[in-house]
Amino acid sequence: MFEIYQNGAKVNLMTRITIWILMLLGGGALGVWLDLHWCKSWFLNPWFHAVSFLIGIFMIRLVMRASRNTGRWLAKMGREGDIPRMETNKLVTGGFYACMRHPMHFGLLLFPPAFAFLIGSVSFILFIAPIEMAIIIAMIKIVEEPGAIRKFGQDYRNYKNQVPMFSLRWVCLKELFGKK
Repeated sequence: MFEIYQNGAKVNLMTRITIWILMLLGGGALGVWLDLHWCKSWFLNPWFHAVSFLIGIFMIRLVMRASRNTGRWLAKMGREGDIPRMETNKLVTGGFYACMRHPMHFGLLLFPPAFAFLIGSVSFILFIAPIEMAIIIAMIKIVEEPGAIRKFGQDYRNYKNQVPMFSLRWVCLKELFGKK
């Protein structure tokens, strides 16, 4: 257990997981509370919940595909030598990463609205999920990008100047969310 706290990457991973859990559970609780106070008719409508749930399932599948596809690509292309699982030591600029710098994060951006649709919270869908998505983008700019610059230096700076953070080009989305 002590080793987990000596390895900065694992502590960082645990911090990120905690933030995700707090955002989703906190956003869900706040969304339900707001719905029960201001839009009860929508929140209690079974048809809305049925449609909302199906949209949520579809979006969760997209999140899982993006995570699986990019995770496998990183494991294959971003590791050289014997390094801990879930870590990389090579800058990956091919595949999904030729389209956008953060394809896994792009997929994970859909997680808050997907969860909001699953629980059928109008307030979460319209207000809280977009705020959480903005927080995720801020975390990428404040934590991920400076970390990549420290790790890969000028190579990452050059890559950053050539490839956008996210891309909505159909070919990129199809590859990211497609079945592999």
